[in-house]
Amino acid sequence: MKENQEYKKIGCAECTEGAGLGFDFTMAFQPIVNTTTKEIFAQEALVRGMNEEPASEILGRINDTNRYRFDQSCRVKAVQLGAKLNIQSFVSINFLPNAVYRPELCIRTTLEAAKTFGFPVNRIIFEITEGEKIKDHVHLREIVQYYRQQGFLTAIDDFGAGYSGLNLLAEFQTDLVKLDMGLIRDINQNKGRQAIVKGIVQVCKELEIRVIAEGVETYVELAILQSFGIELFQGYYFAKPKFQNLAAISNLFD
Repeated sequence: MKENQEYKKIGCAECTEGAGLGFDFTMAFQPIVNTTTKEIFAQEALVRGMNEEPASEILGRINDTNRYRFDQSCRVKAVQLGAKLNIQSFVSINFLPNAVYRPELCIRTTLEAAKTFGFPVNRIIFEITEGEKIKDHVHLREIVQYYRQQGFLTAIDDFGAGYSGLNLLAEFQTDLVKLDMGLIRDINQNKGRQAIVKGIVQVCKELEIRVIAEGVETYVELAILQSFGIELFQGYYFAKPKFQNLAAISNLFD
């Protein structure tokens, strides 16, 4: 019941001001590009400190008592900045599955923020961070199903690096899967990684899930991933995250 009361107290305005966390933070944005259409598919909102401290410094302050408030504040800040920067693509927001008590209650602040700041709900992607150990897969499936019913896209982030791997896709399907950069790094030189990625791409194709390769840093990595049929990419090869702004894209129109 205490958790339930906490859900009722927090609101959009409070999230904008830091949600009573005792520290503030903001976002940087990094593009996800479609190399087939040569367009920006999405901008991922990445947590940063107010003085550009890395995400690790902010995430290190998150615990069981403030996880929900932090998760809600992340959503509102990402939507607010997305509207301010006039982002015309999707905005991709990481969320903490273990912070979601009931999806229909937890989504209210996001919907309020979208309405308040004038950002379309159908241009929001929620990324499940696979690196966070999922305590309840049934609950996570309910979250994904509910979010999709509300018009949001969903994605599994860092796929291949977390606790669940293909087990998540066996239980439910998201709209997108983001391959972990550990699989991408120097993939042109590693037949094992190539075989794994090709296998994941084939599984996702059969499940009608789009694949994003994140952490692409070189042309040779990009080229071999394109040969596997991947169209969506994110990484320093195209742009580094830009603090509270949108990065200039390189190499997309070559």
